[in-house]
Amino acid sequence: MDEHGEQLGVFQTRDALRIAGERERDLIEIAPNANPPVCKIVEFGKFKYEHQKKEKLARKGQHGKQVKEIQLHPNIGEHDLDFKARHAREFLAEGNKVKVCLIFKGREMAYVQTRRQVLTDFLTALNDVGKVENEPKMEGRQMIALLAPNGVAKKPAAHEGKPAAEKKPKPPKEKKPETDEKAEEPKAEAAESVKEQSVS
Repeated sequence: MDEHGEQLGVFQTRDALRIAGERERDLIEIAPNANPPVCKIVEFGKFKYEHQKKEKLARKGQHGKQVKEIQLHPNIGEHDLDFKARHAREFLAEGNKVKVCLIFKGREMAYVQTRRQVLTDFLTALNDVGKVENEPKMEGRQMIALLAPNGVAKKPAAHEGKPAAEKKPKPPKEKKPETDEKAEEPKAEAAESVKEQSVS
């Protein structure tokens, strides 16, 4: 195979090396397990650069998705629970998995089953953006569940949930007819002169 991807046929190794030398290129084995092995005539520096570029893009795609952690407590307040749920929504919308940990301390271990509902309600509230990949289970003093993104979800906007106020059209302003003050002045003077003549 040449640098343009065209098949040149099957050659002995010495003949393939000769052809590569005539073109001032290198002979690189790209599929050693094929029968016969597949080689490519290409400039080694360019081949190495393109290979490294592909690996970098592949690593970048894998690095984008992570496992984020949300920690809850059995006596968590409603406000804090909503705050953590919003963060979990953002993580899932970005394509990340979310590890939810319900942490028990001291005597709280005696109420594990009754406080399990806190974690269950939290997972239920995220049903529209995530699905439970690992059901809740105890690991030491923690009850852990894993959520995975439920498809592509849009990040909620800050004003979402509040209906936009309808703008009522303003009634058109009435335009007053423009009066020609200069034209009215002579009329007033003429009226006054008529009155004076009638009096005299």
